Order: sequence, then C-alpha cells, then structure tokens
Amino acid sequence: MLDAGVVRFSVLRALVTALLLCGLSDTVTLELEPTRQESPLMKPKVMIAILARNAAHSLPYYLGCLERLDYPKDRIAIWSATDHNVDNTTAMLREWLKVAQTRYHYVEWRPMEEPRAYTDEWGPKHWPPSRFIRVLKLRQAALKAARQRWADYILFVDSDNLLTNPRVLELLMAENRTLVAPMLESQFLYSNFWCGITPQGYYKRTPDYQPIREWKRLGCFSVPMIHSTFLLDLRRSSTRELAFYPPHPDYSWAFDDIMVFAFSAHQAGVQMNVCNREHYGFLPAPLKAHQNVEDEVESFTHTITEALINHRIEPSELVFIPTKPQDTMGFDEIFLINLKRRVDRRRRMLNSLAALGLEATLINAVDGKALNSSQLRTLGIDMMPDYRDPYSGRVLTRGEIGCFLSHHATWTQMVERDLQRVLVLEDDVRFEPLFKKRVQLIMEDVDKIQLDWDLIYVGRKRMQAAQAEMWVEGMDNLVEAGYSYWTLGYALTLRGARKLLSAQAFSRMLPVDEFLPIMFNKHPNTAYMSHFDPRDLRAFSVEPLLLYPTHYTGEPGYFSDTETSTIWDDEHITTDWNQTHTQKMSPQESIRPIGQTSATGDTAPSAASRDEL
Repeated sequence: MLDAGVVRFSVLRALVTALLLCGLSDTVTLELEPTRQESPLMKPKVMIAILARNAAHSLPYYLGCLERLDYPKDRIAIWSATDHNVDNTTAMLREWLKVAQTRYHYVEWRPMEEPRAYTDEWGPKHWPPSRFIRVLKLRQAALKAARQRWADYILFVDSDNLLTNPRVLELLMAENRTLVAPMLESQFLYSNFWCGITPQGYYKRTPDYQPIREWKRLGCFSVPMIHSTFLLDLRRSSTRELAFYPPHPDYSWAFDDIMVFAFSAHQAGVQMNVCNREHYGFLPAPLKAHQNVEDEVESFTHTITEALINHRIEPSELVFIPTKPQDTMGFDEIFLINLKRRVDRRRRMLNSLAALGLEATLINAVDGKALNSSQLRTLGIDMMPDYRDPYSGRVLTRGEIGCFLSHHATWTQMVERDLQRVLVLEDDVRFEPLFKKRVQLIMEDVDKIQLDWDLIYVGRKRMQAAQAEMWVEGMDNLVEAGYSYWTLGYALTLRGARKLLSAQAFSRMLPVDEFLPIMFNKHPNTAYMSHFDPRDLRAFSVEPLLLYPTHYTGEPGYFSDTETSTIWDDEHITTDWNQTHTQKMSPQESIRPIGQTSATGDTAPSAASRDEL
C-alpha cells in the first residue's frame, strides 16, 4: 500500500511533466481580469451645528442657505438645539428638521420649551453668565456628538449668518487648515475675526485688519480669533484637546464663549485662520445689551438687503414664513423706477423692499437705448445749448434722456393723481441700516417743525463738499441741499412736482441730476441756470444719507445704461466711457477732476456713476 505522501508527489510530478511538454509544443496563455478604474472617494463627513434662540426672523434665510450648499446631503449630519425663546423658533426648526431628517445623513434635535428667558438677563439681547454657560455647554455637546459620530469636520454657523457661497464647505476644506473661518461681510468693517487680541482676551485694533476685511490682501491668514462661523477638522490629533466647556483650567479672561474657545485653541496648539479668497457670506453687526428683538430684526433685514445686491437669496421652502406687513411710511406712494429688461434689478429691489416691509409701485422706465430720432422729435426733445458732461466732455446720451423721462413720468403721475407726497427710488440702491425707521422719524420731524419743502434727497452725491450746507433749524439730520449728483432716492411734494413740470425742460434737456440743482438754484454753471426761471424748488437732504449706489464705477457688477447708449441726436454714434470720453470742460466750468479727494474724503464720481437707469 502506497504512502499518501508518495501519491501526492507522483501526481505533482505528472502535472509538471505535462506543463513542460505543453511548453515545448505551444505557449500557454493566461486570461487576466481586466483592470477597472477605482471609484471616486466619498466626500468627508460633516456635522453642521445649529444653535438658535429667538431666530424666527433669520431662520428661513439661514436654513435656505444651508439647503443650497453644494455638498452631498447624505454626507452631512445636522445637530440642532434651541431654548429660551419668546418667538416661534422652536416650531420653525422642528418643521424644518422633520423634512431634513429624510435628506441628511443624521439629525439630532435638542429643544427646550421652558423657561422662555434666563432669570438674570435684562432682555433677549443681554448675555448674563447663565447664558454664556448654556451656550458653551451646547457647543461642547455638538462637538462631542461630532466626535462620537466619527464626523471628519464640524461646521459651526450662527443662526443669523448667511452662507451665500454654495461651495463654502469644499473651499474651506481645500485650505487644509485645522480651524478655519470664511470671512463674512457686513456693510461695516465688522466681521467674524480679529487680527489682534489684548492680554485680557479682548479685541485689539491692528493695521492688519482692514486690508484683509476690504480684500486688499487675499489669502488665508493666521489670526488670534475667529467666531460665528468656522470649520473644524476633527481628523487632526490636536483637536482632541479642544473644548468649549468646561473652560481650560488656566483660563482667566472674561466669561465669553468665543474667548473661551480661542484660549482653548491656543493651549492646544491649534492655529485659527480666516480666509478671504472669495466672498462667502454675510453676518449682521452685533447689538448692544439694551437693544431688543425688534432691533435685531431690523439689523438682520439690512443684512438680507446687502446680500441681495450680488447674490440671489431665497428663504427655505420647508418652513412657513408669515407675510410681513407692508406700508408706504406715510407717503401716498413709493415709486420704484425700473427698466423692464432689467429683471435682475427689479427682483432684487422688490425682495429688498418686501424684507423692509415697504410697498412700492413700479414705474416702467423709458429705455433710452430704444428711443429713436423720430420719437425725440415728436416729444419735442432738444439738448440744452452747449451742454457738455463735466467729466467726459460728451453731449447728452439717449440713456440720460430715458432717465429724465422716467423721473418725469413720476412727477406727471403725482399731478394727475393729486398725490401729496411720494418717495421716488431708483433700482440700483443699497439701503442703510434701519432705513425705514429713520425715514419715518425724519418725516415726522419735518411735519413737527412744519418745514416748507418740495424735495428731500434720501440718497445723492454731494458735489461741493468744501462748501458747508446749512443745517435745518430744529433738526439734527437734515440740511439745505447744495449742488448734488445722482437721483438714487428723494421725497417729493405735489407742489415740487408741479414746479418741475412747469419748467418744460424737454426743449432744453440735460441730465435729471443736473436739472434738479438748477431748479433749486444751486448749480455752479450760471449759463445752464439762465435757461430756467423761476428756480425756487425748496430742496433739502437727509444727513447722513440713507441710500447709496449698489456699485460704483469700476467695481465688479457695475454697469451703466446711460453711459453706453447713443448720443441724443445721432442713433449711430455710441458712447463708451472707457475709450472715447476724454474731453474735459474748461477749469471754470469743471467741478472737480475724477478721483480728486474732497475735504470729506469722498472722491468725485465719474459721469458713468451718475445714474444707471
């Protein structure tokens, strides 16, 4: 009987012999599996921490921005907490999270219905120690949840911060920093970072801040403080030492959540960074302790109107938003002048006005580019003799004619409908904070002192800054208007409209913002003024101004419909500020060269920024 090992060896020898014989007679071809391309890596897992208190006014827009993040929702977890609310923040968040839990990887919800206030707070905007402790504990709970869920990143976003850049998550991840914030904008210099910090942990003014905040230096910068919105890379070993609560044993600064975390980062050797390579979003300016929820709503409303200038901001469709009551601030009408083809401006302005609680009547602007010579002759339009633009030396453009006719249409409507006072707005304006409240207070004071007025500028370009404008007696926010450019916004009485119409300016037309100063006898060119009599328009201006242009000449997004049209008497000759406008007026007629700084620090506008209708 053969041994099993011998049998196995015999079989193996037979196989080897067979393979060798095959090799002598033919080549053996081995069939290999074809190489398949590897699938792409999934995106890192991100947890977004939402802490909201009395945020019903901001949540629809805040959540809408989160929904529009260009990032796979199945790679995002939501951690949300709310408490001490006097509004319907809890109900609004609950409504959104019910739908969100089916779209996002994971949702955690920590509501607390009672109490509705802290026992030691003076009001909803006051931060007593109990509130700081609560916020620190909630942020720590969110951080702990992210670690337990093996999230790669955690994004903290305050509930009134608007991330308007959908790519913000990927952009911040690409910076490859442990702790990084996207620089957020406000109309002021305020943002979500500090460039300096005192030994006591407070803000310190440094020369580095403003160049970064104003995008004069671009990049990702190491700073001692970031807050409000920031991304933390939890894959980094150093983040194990980071904590919001309890504070670090050596912490001796003021009990403030952002300062506690900054100290923790410093002790853990984690550098804070802020990036401004792109525009990422907006945040409102902080309020004082004595301010109330209404002030916070007004501040956030201003943030929305700022964000709408260059971004399309839409609220979440998953939450119910009560319709905000709209009015006209005591005016018979608010007229909004808009070219029919400028749908972008119309949408932005209507959304901004709705956010402000203002009801406007659209005035379809006359499109100067569509005017032909026959129409001009039919209307009896002729240019003011010897009129030349004070900066370029060119004659009147059809865009400027269209602008004049658009404003003329509002004056005509006032007379035909017997409207006693109106507010006229152009469609390229940005609103100052508390615009509605400030306008209402000014008009109340005007009525209180029984001011005899025809026109009040709400937005303009003051042209002779070196010459003092007289303050109106009894008011601390109104001056007698001097020579001014721009017709961004102004209040007008019926008497004022009649005066403007009675001038019959069609036969000696010049730009409308040159015409108005002539009518209140403040134009520096006496030759122009000699064509009109009387010049008794009673004109004033709000000071400080409440409206400014959305864009200035040369800025990204700037475009002028008046400056790029044809000239008034020849539809074949087009104007182009950048290439053909070189001739200047005589020194006696000129106001100030372009770019020369006035006594107030303002620079003279180019004619291209005079009007954009």
